Amino acid sequence: MTAPDKTTLFRNCDWIVAWDEDARSHVYLRNADFVIRGADIVHVGKGYAGPIDAEVDASRMMIIPGFVDIHSHPGHEPGWKGMLEELGSPRLGQSSLYEFMPVFQIGPEYTRPALRVATSELLKSGVTTICDLGRPRTTWADEYAETGIRAVLWGMFRSGPWKTTNGHSVEYDLDPATGDRLLREAIEIADAASKHPSGRITGFIGPAQIDTCTEGQIRDALDAARERGQPIQIHAAQSIVEFQEIMRRYGSTPIEWLDKIGALGPDTIIGHCIFLNDHPWLHWPHANDFERLRDSGAQVAHCPVVFARRGIALNTLSRYVKAGIRCGIGTDSFPHNMLDELRMACYAGRIVGGSFTAATTHDAFMAATAVGADMIRRPDLGRLAPGCKADFSVVDMSNPYMQPDYEPVRSLVYSANDRAIKDVYVDGRQVVKDGEVLEFDIGEDLEMLRKGQAEAIAAAPQRDWAGRGLEELSPRVFPIRN
Repeated sequence: MTAPDKTTLFRNCDWIVAWDEDARSHVYLRNADFVIRGADIVHVGKGYAGPIDAEVDASRMMIIPGFVDIHSHPGHEPGWKGMLEELGSPRLGQSSLYEFMPVFQIGPEYTRPALRVATSELLKSGVTTICDLGRPRTTWADEYAETGIRAVLWGMFRSGPWKTTNGHSVEYDLDPATGDRLLREAIEIADAASKHPSGRITGFIGPAQIDTCTEGQIRDALDAARERGQPIQIHAAQSIVEFQEIMRRYGSTPIEWLDKIGALGPDTIIGHCIFLNDHPWLHWPHANDFERLRDSGAQVAHCPVVFARRGIALNTLSRYVKAGIRCGIGTDSFPHNMLDELRMACYAGRIVGGSFTAATTHDAFMAATAVGADMIRRPDLGRLAPGCKADFSVVDMSNPYMQPDYEPVRSLVYSANDRAIKDVYVDGRQVVKDGEVLEFDIGEDLEMLRKGQAEAIAAAPQRDWAGRGLEELSPRVFPIRN
């Protein structure tokens, strides 16, 4: 359901992060007007004099485009709070993918509560479009429609999971027939989601990981996506273990192998794409992954926070951007806060690159808005211009963290964070008011997550290869004393 077809004028905005189509970039406007009619933006600029139904005094406001979260798994990640922030496997490339995440996974009955908690966090940090890479299910579109957010449901499938039985090697339980069936189901559910009456839901298709899908499954998914005018998204080059596994199977780096099977190109978004052969953690001079990626037109979903927790970082955001590699930003972990991701993208990139220019605020903000929107083939999102959808946030410029205001986007990213996000609109409809989500309440969802986490904790010794309990797997910051 979209907003009523009424015209609302945000009069005399202190700042507007507006879109300049000629420059293909955002620009600042000062003391300008912003007008929406129903679900669409109709005016961005000085002196609007047309008819209106409502007027907002925006003299202490900044209007920014809604963020596009290009990569997220909200159906389970909120259940990991307090458990995974300081965990990685020392004998599995410092990743937590193989030894810990399967142990701490909450049950599927907690998917909806987790999704709602994550969506609440996203909306409050200015995200208006989420790309959920998750388990396809018939209730998926309805779960998002009730939250008010715009959603791309990227139905993931794979031939089977991974596991470790010793903490230093990874095994795969793969059944290609199962993967083929799940691909067919993902396509059916994606097509049904795209027909949702809300008009805010789209179904996409995603081979889950490069090491859990066959060549045929990746090719078939790519063919189905192209028929629908969509890209696929696949996790690749996300860990040292995966890099070594693809080398063992095919004698190629993950990027080389995607290229060899015809899956490295503008219709592919690569989740993470960190471990290219020239990454500082790898000594692998016998490939040219960066140049191959650059020349292919393939795109990257960059999720800095979850990797920074493991001591891992992309090399580097602005290096990719300057080479013409299109990068979006995702929240691949809790908390689902896009402004946290923007700040970490800049800090982590600068540390890895050893330079304050290695990851710029400009590149990060573009990645989270217009670039991310282009990656999902939605040039009407992620920017403020007439004809675009009315997906935007109102930043409270009177918030102390936003003052003084020489450079308001920097103040938002590095100082204020979501504390300054006052109101959020999706499709012209207000979904956050004065920092509070309007469409739904997460009180019961949080209680459900507490229950789900408690069950995962109780089952940890049975799931862990060494039979360890949670206190041993993830020791508390401080011990509990009786």
